[in-house]
Amino acid sequence: MIIAHGIDLVDIAHTARLLADPTDQLLTRCFTLHEQESAGTGADRVARLSGRLAVKEAVMKALGTGFSGGVGFLGIEVITLPSGAPTIALHGEAQARAEALGIVSWLVSTSHEGDMALASVIALGTQSAPR
Repeated sequence: MIIAHGIDLVDIAHTARLLADPTDQLLTRCFTLHEQESAGTGADRVARLSGRLAVKEAVMKALGTGFSGGVGFLGIEVITLPSGAPTIALHGEAQARAEALGIVSWLVSTSHEGDMALASVIALGTQSAPR
């Protein structure tokens, strides 16, 4: 059963500017070490990081918290399955919020086109969401 849906759009060029700024700690503020490593080093690295950032923001929307309640970027981890499909691992307050909502799994989709990265996440549960 669908519990919630979140969608987000990230400007890849903006992500590139933040990554190039030595005073901005975007990598350590927003991405786990595993996410940083799995983004690789090639030409598509910034697009992949932007997609992951969009997923994280979409998850915050689906959780209904935004950047509040102790839910932050590092509590939401985007993992690439062996098939290449993205999935989500939650930690700390993000995991607690998901459990409180009855979320047991996620459907995740990302896309990149030009300077934009899009993510859509659907939170699934075994019963309807508590009101």
